[in-house]
Amino acid sequence: MSVLLTADKDSGVAVITLDRPDRLNAIDLGMRDELVELWRELRFDDSVRAVVLTGAGERAFCTGLDRDAVVPQPNSPYMTDDPLLRVGPKANDLWKPVVAAVCGMACGGAFYLLGESEFVVADPTAVFFDPHTTYGMVSAYESVLMAQRMPFGEVARMMLMGTAERIGARRAHEFGLVCEVTEPGGALAAAVACATVIAGYPAEGVQGTVRALWSAKEASVAQGFAQAPPLISLGNLPPDRQAELFAGRRSGEFRVR
Repeated sequence: MSVLLTADKDSGVAVITLDRPDRLNAIDLGMRDELVELWRELRFDDSVRAVVLTGAGERAFCTGLDRDAVVPQPNSPYMTDDPLLRVGPKANDLWKPVVAAVCGMACGGAFYLLGESEFVVADPTAVFFDPHTTYGMVSAYESVLMAQRMPFGEVARMMLMGTAERIGARRAHEFGLVCEVTEPGGALAAAVACATVIAGYPAEGVQGTVRALWSAKEASVAQGFAQAPPLISLGNLPPDRQAELFAGRRSGEFRVR
């Protein structure tokens, strides 16, 4: 199992942990399937009224799709298969509140999960960036989701600057991607504390509020997602060229702002 679930029946809070720290909690197809199954199971578990999502270890919350994952693609610009498109709670019709606790890196495909969380609590070590453009890929779904959570200029800069910059926790808090920056090591406890308060309220009102909040932005998300497959097909470099760029990367050459 690459996803861990712990649930406190007394508080009504479940903690989901991405548990591949040796791979910086990158999502392979097995982890993707486990997450989908968990989100759908939680729809039926009335003892769980709020969820905290976090990553194992101190280096990363999640670094997106595992680069070793093999995802066959149809030979059509209109039918691109995105393996992470259904990885989040909203995509699986779960309307219980999800609070993300981020420590270390959150990048690329991690935004599918952050984009479908209600709010983000961050450790001071948290950094956010999107490597797509650096490696010859279109940031489409990720950009659409983050455009709902960040000022346009900030999300545009993050997506276009690729691996040259990372947004630190303090800066992310200044423009609203992060709602709280905790003391070192305190993100998970703070997220659980918030979730515990929320779980103590009547579930119907909480879930209705989550659904109302999402309805305020789902039309623009759906429109953006509809454009994504042809943009990805037209704009992505061939996989072998992407791999060359990735292999030639240099660690440590980035600015944190």
